[in-house]
Amino acid sequence: MRVCVIGGGLTGLVAAHALAGEHEVTLLEKMPYLGGCLSSYHINDYWIERYYHHCFSSDTAFFSLLEKLGLLNKLEWRNGTTGSFSNDTIYPLTKPLQILRYPELTLTDKARLGWLVLNAKKADFSSLDDIPADQYIIGNLGMNVYTSFFEPLLKGKFGDRRREVSAAWLLSRIAIRSNRGVEGEKLGYLAGGFHRIIEALGSSITAQGGKVLTQTPVTSLAKKGDGWTVNGTRYDAVISTIPPQELERYGGPSTPHIPYQGAACLTLAMKRQVTDGIYWLNMKDPAPYGAVVTHTNFIPFERYGEHIVYLASYFTGILPPRLDERMLADFCSRFSISPDEILWHRMAVGVFAGPVYITGYRSLIPAYEQQGLYMAGMFSRTNYPERSMEGAVRAGKEVAACISRRDSRDRN
Repeated sequence: MRVCVIGGGLTGLVAAHALAGEHEVTLLEKMPYLGGCLSSYHINDYWIERYYHHCFSSDTAFFSLLEKLGLLNKLEWRNGTTGSFSNDTIYPLTKPLQILRYPELTLTDKARLGWLVLNAKKADFSSLDDIPADQYIIGNLGMNVYTSFFEPLLKGKFGDRRREVSAAWLLSRIAIRSNRGVEGEKLGYLAGGFHRIIEALGSSITAQGGKVLTQTPVTSLAKKGDGWTVNGTRYDAVISTIPPQELERYGGPSTPHIPYQGAACLTLAMKRQVTDGIYWLNMKDPAPYGAVVTHTNFIPFERYGEHIVYLASYFTGILPPRLDERMLADFCSRFSISPDEILWHRMAVGVFAGPVYITGYRSLIPAYEQQGLYMAGMFSRTNYPERSMEGAVRAGKEVAACISRRDSRDRN
């Protein structure tokens, strides 16, 4: 079969990799590089992701992919420390004693929060799909836990849409991050950077006879007989990994629109670190970013020779004007940094960076096959109720299996 894969992010690459060799595969990516949200910058003599990334101990499909690519031995596990920036103060929240000392929550609040963490893995996410996260927290843990702990997180992640987000997303987020010890959360990172996966997948696809075309956006899509044409070329099957509503603009099937939000991630380098050794610092104080993620408080500074920091911001619709300047100015002012201490900075912007898991989201998830065309990506069921590299890999494998089953039926 002639198969076209639209989108060179992780899901598209995994699907193309699974089908190459047995099928004639062409992958189209509009950007000049592969990887999508898992793409990387090449700075000096190292690679660093455009958006911060790590994996979790439950990511079995992801580990299987690493093993197949010969990269599993590069996976390393490290402690991810966390904290909160409140009232111009950094509060570490990694160890039990640090949490007990946190002044923003009472002992009763902390006990309720502990109960939630312990029970998150047992939650029935489907039953929580129609319940707003804020109502769930206020009803079960109280207003102070919500305003002092969860509201800043939801605001930093979803902005004005935070009250639409479902409890299913929130509980799954807590559950996936519950692999914690007294020294913090165990998180995985690929030595040398996750670009190794993207590079290995692209190389494997071409080695098996597939085509990988960057800077090649989709401009037209049309049903033709029992196949589809993409940019005027006919294919027996098409897999799209871009947002369904974007595909519809080019001639794809009409499906319920998935609510998306954009992400703006400012990456910068310095000679010193300013977050007290904390990897993930959530901003409770108002700021033009929701978190300060110090990569080199997670992965050793020595690998880069400079401290790498991500400032993470999310938006809906159009990117706010001069956001990169405002983020950098606020960071320097808030953490007492002279502008000349910033060695370099780069801004990555994705208008469709991820779905907003609003109440009722589960009913919007499209099936893999739509009118003979296949769709998989961040919006797939494997990424509900929280997107991840694991979900992207599983979506790619599952949609490729749909193509293989169809081919088998056609042959018989």
